[in-house]
Amino acid sequence: VQLVESGGGLVQAGGSLRLSCAASGSTFRLNAMGWYRQAPGKQRELVATITIGGSSTNYADSVKGRFTISRDNAKNTMYLQMNSLKPEDTAVYYCNSRGGSSWYAPPSGSWGQGTQVTVSS
Repeated sequence: VQLVESGGGLVQAGGSLRLSCAASGSTFRLNAMGWYRQAPGKQRELVATITIGGSSTNYADSVKGRFTISRDNAKNTMYLQMNSLKPEDTAVYYCNSRGGSSWYAPPSGSWGQGTQVTVSS
């Protein structure tokens, strides 16, 4: 499955962005999915996860209450709605399939190019 992230940009603190992850192929709907991010000089971290059917989601404590993950299996697309953005949310955001529904399941696909999110103070 090839994944293409989009929707990033430059936004002021307190603003919002909606990221999209478009998947090619027919296996998107068979996989749990997640959003990850990597800030400069830091390791890539898991931000949010969603189950195959979309009925269950989980979030990192740092984004809980501000970010919402969702998916549309008919469109082979996943989303990340980001509200109340903070400068510390600045990072390259990636999507990937996951090896299970557990928060600790590893990513299972190839990484795309990601989409840059920059939040100014």
